[in-house]
Amino acid sequence: MIQDKLRGTGVALVTPFTKEQEVDYDALPKLLDFVLDGGVDYLVINGTTGESVTTTAEERATILQKIKAHVSGRVPLVYGIGGNNTQQVISTIKQTDLEGITAILSVSPYYNKPSQQGIYQHFVQVADAAPVPVILYNVPGRTGSNMAGETTVKLASHENIVAIKEASGNLEQCMYIAKHKPEDFLLISGDDLLTVPMTSFGAVGVISVLANAFPGKFSNMVRLALDGNYKDASELLLNFVDINPLMYEESNPVGVKAVLERFGVCTSQVRLPLVEASAGLKDRLFKLL
Repeated sequence: MIQDKLRGTGVALVTPFTKEQEVDYDALPKLLDFVLDGGVDYLVINGTTGESVTTTAEERATILQKIKAHVSGRVPLVYGIGGNNTQQVISTIKQTDLEGITAILSVSPYYNKPSQQGIYQHFVQVADAAPVPVILYNVPGRTGSNMAGETTVKLASHENIVAIKEASGNLEQCMYIAKHKPEDFLLISGDDLLTVPMTSFGAVGVISVLANAFPGKFSNMVRLALDGNYKDASELLLNFVDINPLMYEESNPVGVKAVLERFGVCTSQVRLPLVEASAGLKDRLFKLL
């Protein structure tokens, strides 16, 4: 069942770049082995953390094929396809090779600031067109609009919409979804630091940024929480309290790529309009490490 495949820690993979800002296909398998050896449960490709807005269609297709080949079915794969042009999202879905993909992650339309009815109709059309299940993604801090809990619950009745990555930071809204959603619809945390508390009222895990750099410790924390061991899970959670804000201080994935460079996994290179972590940010990150 897909519900079992999306339980635990999904890592929102970064896209490694060379110093020349080309996709670093040599570092990609090193990153994959790093997170898989750490025990993450599934991979999320071509999301915000993967800098999907500044990679080309050709690069995205090549990245996907190389990940499929290297992972070779060891863990489920989720692929990001979203946008604020409904017909373009549907067209991209139809043009993408989704063989071997467990689900697509589709962000709520950004910039247009649609009404709740517009968000609802957008996702109905996306889900109708998708050949694999759809995970909704609510992240008001990036999209400029919030997908209300009522809209999520309404969409949850669609047979091809199976989950939501909730990154509103609004625990009351998350609790509303947990209470009113269908039993087989999955609530997934989109905020690393809210994962443990969200599992206490029904979340099945997280799609994480931190798990790129700390896959073992983060995955262990999530497993402890899902097993009901909140005491030990909370102890691990508190280890991330100081470093998590630094992941986003100069925008994501700037912070986590700086940590990955320090660990020898890939460079800290990002693509404009993002820039590499400042010397000051790196200094504070490395002191915490």
